[in-house]
Amino acid sequence: MKRGGGRGASSRSSLCILISIIVAAALLSTPVASDLVISKLDRRVDLTSQIVRITSTLKVKCTGPEPVPEMLVAYPDHQAKFMNLLLSTATEGKGKPTGSVSIRPVQPNGVPPAHTWFLLTFPKQLETGESIIINVFAAFTRVLQLFPEKITQSENQMVVFQDSGYYLSPYLVKVQSLSFKLPEGKIESYTKLENSKLSKNEIKYGPYENIPAFQQSPVAIHFVNNLPFAVAKELVREIEVSHWGNVQVTEHYNLFHGGAQSTGEFSRLDYQARDRGAAAFRSLVAKLPARAHSIYYRDAIGNISTSNIYGDNTQTLLQIEPRYPMFGGWKTSFTIGYGLPLHEYLFYSDGKRLLNVSFGCPIDDVVVEKLIVKIVLPEGSTDIFAAVPFPVQQSEETKFSHLDMVGRPVVVLEKRNVVPEHNLPLQVSYKFSVFSLLREPLMLITGFFLLFVACITYMNADLTISKYSPSYLAKLQWDEVQAAIQQVQNIIYRSLTIHDKLEGSLRDLSRTGDVQVCKAVRKTADGSFKELSKELKPLLTFLQSSAQALPIFSKVDDLVAKERDLQEKVMLKHSTVVDSYEKKSGRDIENKIILIQQKISTLRKELDELLDIIDEI
Repeated sequence: MKRGGGRGASSRSSLCILISIIVAAALLSTPVASDLVISKLDRRVDLTSQIVRITSTLKVKCTGPEPVPEMLVAYPDHQAKFMNLLLSTATEGKGKPTGSVSIRPVQPNGVPPAHTWFLLTFPKQLETGESIIINVFAAFTRVLQLFPEKITQSENQMVVFQDSGYYLSPYLVKVQSLSFKLPEGKIESYTKLENSKLSKNEIKYGPYENIPAFQQSPVAIHFVNNLPFAVAKELVREIEVSHWGNVQVTEHYNLFHGGAQSTGEFSRLDYQARDRGAAAFRSLVAKLPARAHSIYYRDAIGNISTSNIYGDNTQTLLQIEPRYPMFGGWKTSFTIGYGLPLHEYLFYSDGKRLLNVSFGCPIDDVVVEKLIVKIVLPEGSTDIFAAVPFPVQQSEETKFSHLDMVGRPVVVLEKRNVVPEHNLPLQVSYKFSVFSLLREPLMLITGFFLLFVACITYMNADLTISKYSPSYLAKLQWDEVQAAIQQVQNIIYRSLTIHDKLEGSLRDLSRTGDVQVCKAVRKTADGSFKELSKELKPLLTFLQSSAQALPIFSKVDDLVAKERDLQEKVMLKHSTVVDSYEKKSGRDIENKIILIQQKISTLRKELDELLDIIDEI
């Protein structure tokens, strides 16, 4: 019994030790157990556009016995899934920067659900009693909820933003404050907490003291936001480098209004005369480099004249107006192009050329769902490397242009969900030889030289064909054969015309009964046939004796034979009908000529087929 009781006590002791180990591990893996305290926190939320920008300034102090190298920050899932950018810097004392802060997503244990966590690593470990100021900047899109989602032309666009009045953190926050900056003072409603204040277009919460870890207090603001919700579904920027002194930039926009959907009919009168259309945007402003030149703005129809250019020594502002006001859900497509002086954007260093241009969209507060930047380098560029200050998808392709032989290398950079903060310098380095620069001029010089030589050779060369050459003689003979065949065809057509006249005289006879007129037509036809026969005889003799006419003579001979048979049948028909009228037996005419008429029809058809065959030959 004692041994049994000893085994039970030993099992309970082991179980207690195991539980203690698990609890200790859980405590060590939980951020709550960190030796950090946020002595002061200031959050500023900018709601003045469709992009929500949250800037947090945290004064962090190490209160534990061990140095701390990192800390955790969190954002609600409904914001984090639309996060476009997250940056952090560290300062000491009077704002003196101490270096950048690396950020990576983590999944810690023992934290509230529905939040996304990031681990910030300090530039150096925070010793006991030391403090550091951490600045965290985050940009979000599509976190402003449209409420209502559909509006009429005359209504204002209203949105709702949701957040927490207390900063959710695994650390104790001694003092914290929160402020919301709105586009205008029109506020439908907002959550009122202790120490909350509305002043014009700004709402302030706090200060709040000694807020425990993981403390939250939901707030919501329902306000008017009629600023442009311009969203580029796709923006393709093509930057083409020419070593002859120019950098050509072409930007293709596929834009739509991402705000509340417009319902009902559009009234141009209300829009222009009564200024009803607050939620629509009429124009956009693109910030171009100061030395931009040859600027154009057009769409699929052509040039758009509703634009204006102004600026100073630091920038050129291009104000563009679409062909129609942009309401919620409306779309438009257009192209902006301009040139830049090469010497201000291309540099030479360590045997390489370095191109320095901007990456993002030059239009203010435009959200780009898909941005494609194509850098077209001169033909012959090698050892190409692109440096971008944030992750992008990179690929290469080839573009062919004037006088290109192997094509121009193109660096393609693609990024999704781009905000104005991504408009940072982009650098592309490459090698390029002087010979590649001279290749196109040399090609032009060589091409023009060969053209002039060819022209000189042509002007001075005798390219006439000798009259005694076999090919020339054969051509002459074939021309004679063609002329003879053409004359034969003309005789046949004239004979057919006489046949038609004979048929016409028979029709007149049936109508008038005048036999003498019909005989006169017959007599004239006999004379015409004799003349045509005389004209045909020498032509047939020539074709029969010509070697060039051998392939076609059989058809011509058959054609003449068919025409004679047809002539004989037509004469027989004519004689039969006239005789019947003279003998007063007109009732039996149809029976007498029915077989003759069938033969005439058959011969006429065969004759037409032969004429077509000879025409094709």
